[in-house]
Amino acid sequence: MGGLLPQAAVYLGAAVVAVPVAKRLGLGSVLGYLLAGVLVGPAALGLVGDEGQDVMHFAEFGVVMMLFLVGLELEPSRLWRMRGQVAGLGGLQVLLSALVVALPALALGLPWRQALAVGLILSMSSTAIALQTLAEKGLLKADAGQRSFAVLLFQDLAVIPILALLPLLATPGLSTAGGADAHGGGALDALPGWLHGLAVLGAVTGVVLAGRFLVRPMMGAVARSGLREMFTAAALLIVVGVTLLMSLVGLSPALGAFLAGVVLANSEYRHELESDIEPFKGLLLGLFFIAVGASIDFGLLRESPARVMGLVALVVLLKGLVLVGLGRGFRMSRDQGLVFAVALSQVGEFAFVLFSFAQQTGVLPASVSGLLVAVTAFSMATTPPLFLLLERLVLPRLPVAGPPTREHDVADDEPPVIIAGFGRFGQITGRLLRSSGVATTVLDVDSDQVDVVRRFGQKVYYGDASRLDLLRAAGAAKARVLVVAVDDHGKAMEIVHLARKHFPQLAILGRARGRTEAQDLVEVGVEGVYRETFDTSLRVGADALRLLGWNAHRATRATQLFRRHDEAAMVDLAGMRGDQDRMVASARERIANLERVLQADLAEREELQDHGWDQEHARKVHAADEGR
Repeated sequence: MGGLLPQAAVYLGAAVVAVPVAKRLGLGSVLGYLLAGVLVGPAALGLVGDEGQDVMHFAEFGVVMMLFLVGLELEPSRLWRMRGQVAGLGGLQVLLSALVVALPALALGLPWRQALAVGLILSMSSTAIALQTLAEKGLLKADAGQRSFAVLLFQDLAVIPILALLPLLATPGLSTAGGADAHGGGALDALPGWLHGLAVLGAVTGVVLAGRFLVRPMMGAVARSGLREMFTAAALLIVVGVTLLMSLVGLSPALGAFLAGVVLANSEYRHELESDIEPFKGLLLGLFFIAVGASIDFGLLRESPARVMGLVALVVLLKGLVLVGLGRGFRMSRDQGLVFAVALSQVGEFAFVLFSFAQQTGVLPASVSGLLVAVTAFSMATTPPLFLLLERLVLPRLPVAGPPTREHDVADDEPPVIIAGFGRFGQITGRLLRSSGVATTVLDVDSDQVDVVRRFGQKVYYGDASRLDLLRAAGAAKARVLVVAVDDHGKAMEIVHLARKHFPQLAILGRARGRTEAQDLVEVGVEGVYRETFDTSLRVGADALRLLGWNAHRATRATQLFRRHDEAAMVDLAGMRGDQDRMVASARERIANLERVLQADLAEREELQDHGWDQEHARKVHAADEGR
């Protein structure tokens, strides 16, 4: 079924039908995408033929985008703290998995060179499936999620030396043409080794420097244009540009995208970049999983089902045992160790590239390479059902793990307070919270203001808090307080309604420039409404009373009575705004009542003073009144 539009309709239709059904059955979206691919592939309806491989090459860009977003979540300081896990845990996983897989390959009759190549390739795990499944289940920030990410990051790094090692394992007479190009090698592969190394180092350095000194001014200029589609285009340009540069020098595009994300993790545009790229990442990853499902060779399975499924079970079991052992060795709890093992037990998407390269360079014969490609695809399909079995049958029988002993950084990534708007009002709130040791995520749409404030050491991000995706990226799902301090009242109401609908756990504190705006916020149930000139005006009134001869206690008492009365009146009058006559009558009555209350209180205080009560005693009485 050729043609771009028919193919697009097939893939999108399969996803729309299969994924919601899989989610409803508790199978997860990844398995839904894989089943959709099987459904439209040659094994079932045959709606996708040889075009599936071309689609997979395109869809692999979703993995690149995912690594870029993961990098955005990791500040360089946090990545440095993970270096032990990346090198230690990740290195041991690759070496031990390669060894335990190579030994059975030797026992099955493969020469040692081929067995070693098979072990190295099958030691890779699927970044796309593992991270997507862990994210779906809310486990990315758990111990198992963090360890899995460290291992996957090392595997991305390990692809480069594996590609360099495979030609050395070639069997004479087995090589076919096109070796260097089979893995999508870089345009600089023909250069001498030392010069190629310099090019790689220069590319990585260029990404770091561009992220620090070029991307931020560029994003600032785009932000000032006020065109959201230009910001999205700029975000995609960053990812595509880094991917192209890494491909030219022969590095993993996903690794390059991850590096670019880490460089921009401290950028004020981090959340905006994340929210703009997220939809593309989700669609392309879904397309990738569908292409994997469509590429599964069921013909090979029909010819020798026991052989194929036996190898799949053997690979998943051996890798799982290695991962369980590493989990115990690195002091993971039993439940987290099992999650870690299941998450990484499959073979990764890089295996498709590596097996093709191994065949082209004469390391593996076509018969072995074809069989192991099928094993790879089937192994990727085992992860969602294994997770389902783990959640339903195994984890409920295990004791709940106590809190992890490793250092956490929740305050850095998930601050309890989000401030929308960082002008004259929001800044004071943010400075007070920061000086009190409370972490905040601050969002503002004025890119110039963001630049200025960041020079003073404040963490402020460029972004529109009235967008659901941006609020979610800023951590609204786990935050406790949202301070709405934007200048535009209409925009403030949009943010409040959005937060009320999607993040009901948030306590919302709203800024209002006057009584009308305050009543709008009261009507939608905002927990705290703060008129920006109200407190200042009360202070002016209290100071005026003191200048007229009132003592501090009497002036403060009158101010507090006025505050309570006015705030109660604002709430009551908010419900009368549709009836102007009733509202005016009620307001006049309340003004008269307030005058009577203040005069009565004044008379009472004067009588107490006439009976010899000193000011200190009056202050104690007042404190007792307030306590009641």
